Amino acid sequence: MRILAIETSCDETACAVVEDGTKIVSSVVASSTKMHEKYGGIVPEVAAREQLKCIIPVITEALSGSGLEKRKGKTPLDTIDAIAVTIGPGLIGSLLVGVETAKTLAFVTGKPIIPVNHVLAHMYANFVDSSFVIPGLIRNPSSFSTGSRLGGRDDKKKIQFPAISLVVSGGHTELYLMKSTKDLTWLGGTLDDAAGECFDKTARLLGFGSQGGVAIQEAARSYHVSDIAYHPQLPRPMIHDDSLNFSFSGLKTAVMREWKKCSFPVIPAQAGIQTKKNSGSPIKSGMTNMFAYEIQEAITDVLVTKTIRAAKQYHAKSILLSGGVAANLRLREKFNIHHSTFNIHAPDGALCTDNAVMIASYAFFRGTPTDWHTITAVPNLSVEEI
Repeated sequence: MRILAIETSCDETACAVVEDGTKIVSSVVASSTKMHEKYGGIVPEVAAREQLKCIIPVITEALSGSGLEKRKGKTPLDTIDAIAVTIGPGLIGSLLVGVETAKTLAFVTGKPIIPVNHVLAHMYANFVDSSFVIPGLIRNPSSFSTGSRLGGRDDKKKIQFPAISLVVSGGHTELYLMKSTKDLTWLGGTLDDAAGECFDKTARLLGFGSQGGVAIQEAARSYHVSDIAYHPQLPRPMIHDDSLNFSFSGLKTAVMREWKKCSFPVIPAQAGIQTKKNSGSPIKSGMTNMFAYEIQEAITDVLVTKTIRAAKQYHAKSILLSGGVAANLRLREKFNIHHSTFNIHAPDGALCTDNAVMIASYAFFRGTPTDWHTITAVPNLSVEEI
């Protein structure tokens, strides 16, 4: 079964053709991220306008994939069995672009249409066969490669149920119990700031602008314990709480409080007392790297601890990571410590961020065809009631 999927929940315009929920036939993503950098964040109106420009070219390119050439007089669109589209959660203007386009295609072609919850779809990126490499697909760096333990459906260790699924992104940090590809139960989620939002906001505080978690990761890798004597003890919010909920607003506040202390003279580990007069950029750089390291450790400690607790509580055989933050190498490294107890799975980097491949995979495994007349964009679509 071939599904044409459309994803426009935020600033990306994505379209993909996926076969049987696992084989990527084509995948195209157009992003307006660069346009938003000068504003320090995504501007919904700008995103929607760019998606209006990109939606038809992106769909056209996805349908021109090598596996969709004309066959016996048929057009590539004729080879599609169904259309899937993200209906929420997300930005209303962006969602409308994708939803109305998909509804039009369904009406014109008579193909069945499948509405998809964007957050739930993230976890289905783990079911995609990552042996099919597509342009832009980011493979795991070899230094953190885990062979059959992290990756896609080409892994020797297949996903076994029950599984605990952690969806962690800029807007969501959610835990689910997955008893099968269709049977999902929400276990807990963020009460305020999501992990990705915490990464993004603290990155701005440290001077990284809109580079977010990627900048935090790179700065953390440059940190050495001997660089700076000052080491703040950042909190691990709700790490010992009995619930499976998350909260990262307190961590963000703690970082802000500790960072302000750095406006005073600091004492480097190897250079005696440092004063404002002779303090230089190496010290500031060392402080920035140190804060990045501590922020990353705090966030990943909470995510791993809560997820492993859930896996033990529900006797899970597998753990699935997904969402933009799932691309974080330190997070994967910490989960990999538990590979002997659980089968740990995470998508390739390009499938962690927003894409249409995961939308198609969800539609195949769990989606339900719906009358196109009744489909509408739902920006606040719940992730708790499944």
